[in-house]
Amino acid sequence: MVLNELREAVRLITKAPVLLLPGIVAGLLGAVLWILLNISGMFFTSKIVVIACLAMLLFIAGALNLIKKNGTDALTMLRDGIHYYFRVLLPELVLCFVLLLVFVTITIVTTISAGDSGDYEITGMLAILVMIPTLFVTFFCDTAAVFEDLPVFNSLRRSITVVASHAGEVLGFYIIYCVILFIDFFVFAIIWEGILFDKLEPLTHYNQTQIAAVTPQQLIALVGPDGMWVTAVVIFFALLFLVPLLLAYKACFYRAITGSPKSGGGQPMTGEFDSKGRWYKY
Repeated sequence: MVLNELREAVRLITKAPVLLLPGIVAGLLGAVLWILLNISGMFFTSKIVVIACLAMLLFIAGALNLIKKNGTDALTMLRDGIHYYFRVLLPELVLCFVLLLVFVTITIVTTISAGDSGDYEITGMLAILVMIPTLFVTFFCDTAAVFEDLPVFNSLRRSITVVASHAGEVLGFYIIYCVILFIDFFVFAIIWEGILFDKLEPLTHYNQTQIAAVTPQQLIALVGPDGMWVTAVVIFFALLFLVPLLLAYKACFYRAITGSPKSGGGQPMTGEFDSKGRWYKY
């Protein structure tokens, strides 16, 4: 199933190139944030990151509903993005609040139990061990909110139910998802290194210890201003293809495992889902 839905995602993007719009926006935002980070520093850039994430949700919501309806119109994407914006935003805010609460709780408990000698690495590991399963089961909350018109808590509950009912398929989905991320990063990292090879050439004379000690600031200084612009362009093209593919793959996979009807298909739109995510018509 996971590979079939990946092929379906590629077919959708080929059929409706408008789905590249979230990738274009993500690429532009990523490139701008990288440039701001180099020019203005982390403090100012961190504020813009929040605005960029909020802007991206508009295109994510619009793209999800466009896939749901098998649409191909950019104006429809923007209109649907506005319509479903808060349905997508609110579950994400609740999830962020829960994860923050978990992190704060673990930090407090660890500090109280261990005192000043508490191991902060253990605190971080415990937080990650709790956060990863939480993200694992709530990953489809935005898709559920759009595909099934669910409010905030129902969309989170629906995501948990779907993941629990299709754990094997979802695990396969995550594996393919991570493979796509790795391939995209690897390919564009090679392109980046190839373009900036002359500037990175001094690193070839470093031993393993020296390379491990190189900081991001030293690497940025090494590539110089030209390298900053080259990196921005590479970030743009990496996100241009990655974001639409992952978004379409996620939507196609969710539609497949839940039995959500395709717009214009033969399955009736009237019906309900059972506790295992199966679709039953009235």
